[in-house]
Amino acid sequence: MKKIACLFLLLSLCQLAAFADDEKDKDHHHHEDLTETQLGTVHFPVSCAASVQQPFQRGVALLHSFWYEEAEKEFLDIAKADPRCAMAHWGVAMSLWHQLWNQPDAKVIARGAKEIKAGQKLQKTASAREQAYLAAVKAFYSGSRKRDYKARAAAYSGAMKKTYEAYPDDHEAAAFYALSLLASDENMDHRKQAAAVLEKLFAIEPDHPGVAHYLIHTYDTPAMAELGIPAARRYAQIAPAAPHALHMPSHIFARVGLWQDDINSNLASVAATRKTAAMGMGGEGHQFHAMDFLVYAYLQSGREAEAQRLIEEVKAMPPMHDMYGMGTDPRTNAMSQFPASYAMELHHWSEAAALPEPEKKGTADSSVTYWARSIGAARSGSVEQAKKDLAEIEKIRQKFVTEKKTDVAEVIARDYQEASVWVQHAEGKDDDALTALRKLADETDKNDNDPESMPAREMLADLLLELKRPQEALVEYQADLKLRPKRFNGLYGAARSAEQAGKQGEANAYYATLLESCEGGSSTRPELSHAKELVAQK
Repeated sequence: MKKIACLFLLLSLCQLAAFADDEKDKDHHHHEDLTETQLGTVHFPVSCAASVQQPFQRGVALLHSFWYEEAEKEFLDIAKADPRCAMAHWGVAMSLWHQLWNQPDAKVIARGAKEIKAGQKLQKTASAREQAYLAAVKAFYSGSRKRDYKARAAAYSGAMKKTYEAYPDDHEAAAFYALSLLASDENMDHRKQAAAVLEKLFAIEPDHPGVAHYLIHTYDTPAMAELGIPAARRYAQIAPAAPHALHMPSHIFARVGLWQDDINSNLASVAATRKTAAMGMGGEGHQFHAMDFLVYAYLQSGREAEAQRLIEEVKAMPPMHDMYGMGTDPRTNAMSQFPASYAMELHHWSEAAALPEPEKKGTADSSVTYWARSIGAARSGSVEQAKKDLAEIEKIRQKFVTEKKTDVAEVIARDYQEASVWVQHAEGKDDDALTALRKLADETDKNDNDPESMPAREMLADLLLELKRPQEALVEYQADLKLRPKRFNGLYGAARSAEQAGKQGEANAYYATLLESCEGGSSTRPELSHAKELVAQK
């Protein structure tokens, strides 16, 4: 794995150098070179000039792989090439709204509304089907700029449902409708509805990028992850040029504990992102999401050295360009998240407590650092520091409450609750800590949208084991492993609990699975040494 990582980095750097001085290359729109074999097969006929039909379908394929930067360029080019093409404006508006990723601000809403207005001015030349698409996205962008996001997304989904029902043979309407269900609310009912639509399409159109992609998102939850394996295996083959298509299968692989597949997906995605960025194509910042999954998979499979090298690589990288004009630098998030994950997953509590305080306080990223610092301090006996870091998390939460950013505030509230549990434990308030953790675990199991997080139920099991209640701990570890298979600490914790409860056969089975998960790694973790000793004694 070390050789693979070095090769993809060297390849990326060579490509960067090769393109940097090529002036002609800077003026070339590289999305124009992408073909069906690179992006997948899309059938979206429009009543625009024949010359823009193929570029339009390419733009839709780019949308389906969430390559929004290049999709927007494609549709803008189409609007120039055919000023009477109403659907070009639909395409731009769809490129501006990054479904499942973020909520557009007032500027983006205004621009999207302007595009739809321009498209509807041209709709006399558009078909009734195209007018339905324009009306659907208008349902999202219309109204006051202060209109609630969920209301916008629900209105769009309702309109897309009508389009889907009016044109049952239009597979694009079906795919976009399924995505709209997830964009409006990723609850279980919507997931089941989306799956019902998409599975039928997957059987008919196995090369459609949106169908495979949206199936992965549909099944990206612990209870449904196994169902997403066929789509995960297929998507990267459908759209091998799209960095997100290479990464997205890892959402399923991480859910089911296929660590090597997870690693391979994200190495490929990072390499593709760097290659296309070197060619002047958009999306350079997306590599950090893939690297987040890489760090997680490395830590679950006994490859701590690779995780550490990746962290050092990120530290050496320059700040990224602003993502989507929203004032975000994904590298900043990585600099908070990666070291925190490393220390916490390895249970290096003193290291977690000693993480440097964030340079920029009051951000969601800084909450991650204080979460790790607080838990690390509490678990290494520094209760006063743990409380100070806990207070910093609460300040950040209050800031987002004041700004009415409730979704972010809720995530930070969870950071606070998890950290406060370990402060309670350090103070001897174990009953309170167990009650709080059990509630958190139940909530997380129902609403787990983060496949690479440290589970609250595993923390509950850790605390029970620490309190010398191994049988109860084993029950919680087993429950967590059903939803999050092959996590390193889950397997080791279950083995230790079984061992202490006198269930040596069960302990050996968990130890054996842990060793199998870490096969090929170079880890020197004492947990693996202990596992090898016990398995050898069978």
